[in-house]
Amino acid sequence: MPLLELKENITLESGKILENPHIQYHTYGRLNEDRSNVVWVCHALTANSDVFDWWSGLFGEDDYFNPKEHFIVCANVLGSHYGSTGPLSTNPSTQKPYYHQFPEVTIRDMVALHIKLSDYLGIENIQFLIGGSMGGHQALEWSIIEPLRIKNMCLLATSAIISPWAAALNHTQRMAIENDPTWKSSSAEAGLKGMGVARAMALLSYRNQHAYDNTQKEDLSSKVYSSKSASYQSYQGQKLIQRFNAYSYWHLAKAMDSHNVGRNRGAIKEVLHSIKAATLILTIQDDLLFPHKEQVVLHEHIPNSIHFKIPSKYGHDGFLIEVEGIKQRIQKVFDAIELTSTI
Repeated sequence: MPLLELKENITLESGKILENPHIQYHTYGRLNEDRSNVVWVCHALTANSDVFDWWSGLFGEDDYFNPKEHFIVCANVLGSHYGSTGPLSTNPSTQKPYYHQFPEVTIRDMVALHIKLSDYLGIENIQFLIGGSMGGHQALEWSIIEPLRIKNMCLLATSAIISPWAAALNHTQRMAIENDPTWKSSSAEAGLKGMGVARAMALLSYRNQHAYDNTQKEDLSSKVYSSKSASYQSYQGQKLIQRFNAYSYWHLAKAMDSHNVGRNRGAIKEVLHSIKAATLILTIQDDLLFPHKEQVVLHEHIPNSIHFKIPSKYGHDGFLIEVEGIKQRIQKVFDAIELTSTI
């Protein structure tokens, strides 16, 4: 997996300095002669740059986005567990892991590193930028910061600003981590049990009551308590503990709370109007975390946009699961125009 080690310091939105950060990333395929086949993926909260692993059916050797036709790029975000500079990275000032000393980062800070990587890779134009959930936040920010570089874009299950509901969910998850007795220790294992609880909380917003009724219902005719849904929650928390760290989870949830395209720019509707990319906006049916009305705002104010709702029984997680419906909408909109910038 390639690693770009920057030879410069980065000033974060907070004003703090991050010394010589590095970016872990994946690429698939090759740039064509006129460099017009770039597909850039912005990943969500606990995902990673191996998009072929977590978005199969849409991205893969023989899928809609494939390395035979496209040059596909996905970078681990700043603060990630998966190789880009984060809380477990070595702090150049102390030669020890950052742990609690890792500075808070924002969505805009993440995009600043994406821009550094795209410059390093010699990518002048991104033909298709796609992201869901927190990945959608990154894609949206990038299309505002560099409106001429982004030609076409797909935003899934995302928003122009974090809602009070979503921010409350994120804060409650951080509370679970902070109340883990191990959280104050400086070790890679700090806060893991709290993170497991946080993940179980998050899952309630990633799915919805219909999804649990469909997958976790059981016969209670001879039982006092339901065990299937309880077991599922514990399993999901434990699964994340085995692959992630609590510091990164805390920071990435905090970064989501920073999302506001209007911050220090002006009215959100005016900022969205500055986007030049042809934009496909996809709502996932019954998404509790980023509901339909939030994508309506995007469509109403991004000039060259179109909006569809994807049927799903899974709620917010449908943006990762309903790949056939997503692919059909992308094909319907962009195949007809050969990924040009007019819808």
